[in-house]
Amino acid sequence: MESALKPFRVLAYIVGVMLLVLCLGMVLKYVVGVEWWPSLVIAQIHGFLYMIYLVTVLNLGMKARWSWPYMLGVMLGGTVPFLSFYVERRVTRRVLAPV
Repeated sequence: MESALKPFRVLAYIVGVMLLVLCLGMVLKYVVGVEWWPSLVIAQIHGFLYMIYLVTVLNLGMKARWSWPYMLGVMLGGTVPFLSFYVERRVTRRVLAPV
């Protein structure tokens, strides 16, 4: 189970950072009025990495025997800024907790 935890942790951080950068681009575009050209590229990369994140959550969830609602909640963690960092910490504590 811990072998599935490492890819999840890495992707949780990467997806979280990419989402924050994407939000910065959206703020620059729609609030400040500055067209920031990397926004489109970052959005595409974030979308691709989010799909890989979903696969890692599914892999970890199946190995840890999580319920489907819990797995869905962890999957949604990559869609809200800063939430993926919080979810990653909670999941890591849950997986590494002594049984």
